Amino acid sequence: MQDPLVITRVNRKIIEKILDNHTLEQLNMVPEGFKNNLIWNIAHVVVTQQLLMYKLSGLPMMINDELVEKYRKGTKTEGPITADEVAQVKGLLFSTIDKAEKDLAQHVFKEYNEYETSTGFVLKSIEDAIQFNNFHEGIHLGYILALKKAV
Repeated sequence: MQDPLVITRVNRKIIEKILDNHTLEQLNMVPEGFKNNLIWNIAHVVVTQQLLMYKLSGLPMMINDELVEKYRKGTKTEGPITADEVAQVKGLLFSTIDKAEKDLAQHVFKEYNEYETSTGFVLKSIEDAIQFNNFHEGIHLGYILALKKAV
């Protein structure tokens, strides 16, 4: 069976290409019929991975509370973000996965606070969180690809 973090990395490489091939204006554009933009979806997957893996394990996240509040579940695009913020999100695409991989190898994840997702999955372990995160990122990659066509 393929390591689930390999799947995450493949997804993030696709996202990175989208970041690299769109202007700041395109990343910030909310097309008609959508409530969010490309950069919101990209930042949202980074934030969600940190919440699912680290926060629910009672461990410190690599992201700050401001990023969480801006891109967590239930939020939406509130306005344009800067090139510096895009660079910050881009830097987190792979550094968060690298750290997760290292932390998994070092058995850092010892506890997990059970969590029922909005889609009805009940996460009971770090393994569940990783698997669900890939499902979640796949959903948002679909939104990203649709947004890409609309910008």
